[in-house]
Amino acid sequence: MIYGIIGITLWTDNLHRLKAFYKDTLRLPLHSDHGDFVVFRWGDMRLNLGLHSRVHGPSKDPYRTMVHFGVKDIHSEYERLKAAGVEFIRVPEREDWGGWVATFKDPDGNVLQMLELPK
Repeated sequence: MIYGIIGITLWTDNLHRLKAFYKDTLRLPLHSDHGDFVVFRWGDMRLNLGLHSRVHGPSKDPYRTMVHFGVKDIHSEYERLKAAGVEFIRVPEREDWGGWVATFKDPDGNVLQMLELPK
């Protein structure tokens, strides 16, 4: 029986650039770095970045998979990331379910979202 998701992997041909974005720009907690594979970890959940010989250039279908990052204050995080040069394709907006959503791209063109859940 499947009990949950424990990890997501994004493959790239430029791990140095992608690692810098996730570690330094997004400030994700780096768990391990194996040279060709890095892991960010929160409890049992992992976001992995790795080199792959069959991945070349920007994401060819960036909307197919979307990673969502939880934030406590979407507006301040949006301002911080925007000042760091992150490309946003949707500024923070309140959803009808009560939370806030903002959408942006990583250096490979993968589409990511920040979510601030309703209080």
